[in-house]
Amino acid sequence: MNKKGRGNTHTAMDAGATFWAKMINVDSSRSVSTRYRLVRLLPVLLIAAATLTDLYTPARERYDAFLYLVPGLAAVAWGAPATMAFGVAAALVDAGLDAVRGEPFLPGGLAGFVLMMVFGAVAAWSSSVRERHEREARRMQEVAEVTQRAMQHPLPDHLDDLDLYLLYETSVAGAHVGGDFYKALQVPGKVCVMIGDVQGKGLGAVETAAVLLASFRESAYTAPDLPAIAHQLQISMRNYAARGDTVVADRFATVLLAEIPHDRPVVRLLSCGHPPPVRQHGGRTEYVDFRAPSLPINLPVAVDEDHVVEEVSFRPGDRLLLYTDGVSETRDHGGAFYPLKDRVSGWAREPDEKIAGLLADDLHRFSRHGLDDDTAAVLIARRAARVPKEEDLV
Repeated sequence: MNKKGRGNTHTAMDAGATFWAKMINVDSSRSVSTRYRLVRLLPVLLIAAATLTDLYTPARERYDAFLYLVPGLAAVAWGAPATMAFGVAAALVDAGLDAVRGEPFLPGGLAGFVLMMVFGAVAAWSSSVRERHEREARRMQEVAEVTQRAMQHPLPDHLDDLDLYLLYETSVAGAHVGGDFYKALQVPGKVCVMIGDVQGKGLGAVETAAVLLASFRESAYTAPDLPAIAHQLQISMRNYAARGDTVVADRFATVLLAEIPHDRPVVRLLSCGHPPPVRQHGGRTEYVDFRAPSLPINLPVAVDEDHVVEEVSFRPGDRLLLYTDGVSETRDHGGAFYPLKDRVSGWAREPDEKIAGLLADDLHRFSRHGLDDDTAAVLIARRAARVPKEEDLV
């Protein structure tokens, strides 16, 4: 998991892609690399095993037929030239075994040699096709990562006296951008944070998230307060949907906005249909109670409402966990929802940088069949005032 910003689950910075899923796969990628090296050895091992077994077993027992598998195994992990070379090597070994047994090369040995070369050529072609698809997949991966950085820049490590930690995973294997989104900005006098969840999945959800992120990046610097930001999010969605060539008009999004002023130990919160954050304050862990949460953004109903802002204490040493319903609505095998508040309460003594990783691991253990929804969580920790050293007081 990446500290302060996968998506793929973080305690270390990754400037290129800030998704927790990438960081938790470090160990698994090492094991995949080991398995890949073993797969590359298989053709050599098969040639050696078939040769030794054929030489040290009775003549009536033939094991050289296993050599015909060598080109196919090589095509899985080797390039076309190497695959063809393995085919040639297998054919030569097969001819050598025939000679050891005293069998003439013509006509049977030649037929086997030609057949082995044909298998090698077909396997080499298959290897070239695999390599081409792998190159295309790598290019698509690069495009996805560029899209991720353009749409959701890495979450900063620190903003003023705040530390930020991110958990982000998409429900689609291999995807880097989903319908959950987040953003944290330092603006004059305060820090503004947004987390949200677009209804549905797929490219339409990504497009909707991009509209809201762009609107937040603009309005956070110009809007006087959180209600004005929420109002601008609604306007941006309606204006974008009015183009007529987009699916944004059919989607709504829940959004949670947070404003943390530099000069006051409080956090102001506005919920547009979004799950309430979990706050750790004064030894207590509790959900923030919203008296009148607003409706989700772009909900297809005509409502002109006043947005109600909640202001709660947020002192040095406090934590605030913002999350999407991919966290709170995760179910176990019995259908019970994930007990988020209880889990966070149990981690009260854990260091800030470990919370996101603990949450991600616990969600995977708790869920019935893995996370089937986009999942995002942002932990905001207000740093305690530094105790001055003796030399500072001199």
